[in-house]
Amino acid sequence: MQPDHHDFLNSHSLQYIEMALSTDRIERITRPDGYGKRTGECGDTAEFFLICKDNIIQSVSFYVHGCMNTTACCNTVAKQAMGKTIEAAWEITPEEVIRFLGTLPEDHFHCAELAVGAFYLALTDINCNKPETPKD
Repeated sequence: MQPDHHDFLNSHSLQYIEMALSTDRIERITRPDGYGKRTGECGDTAEFFLICKDNIIQSVSFYVHGCMNTTACCNTVAKQAMGKTIEAAWEITPEEVIRFLGTLPEDHFHCAELAVGAFYLALTDINCNKPETPKD
């Protein structure tokens, strides 16, 4: 039986569809300034790669091994993080991702938690890689 694409398009917000199908941010970076990887209980894995300059996130890419819902959540996190300071990026929450997507199925809210969790690990990695300030 063929999937009903018409039903899919009518069941989801434009934001969800765009984030679920967009591939322009899916990329593994060789030497990111920040890297985070997390695997959820469902078996999906999300990896985030951050490039920053002067405390501003210049590039966010990710790689997903999982469902379309996880891809939508990772794309949303990447979109929301671009151009933010490291400190402001910590304000991205699973609830914010769910709200932006609008039609993420309730039984997949864990996908937003997975995406944000992997992103937080990448932010933590940036903080760990910052050069220490010389002590007087």
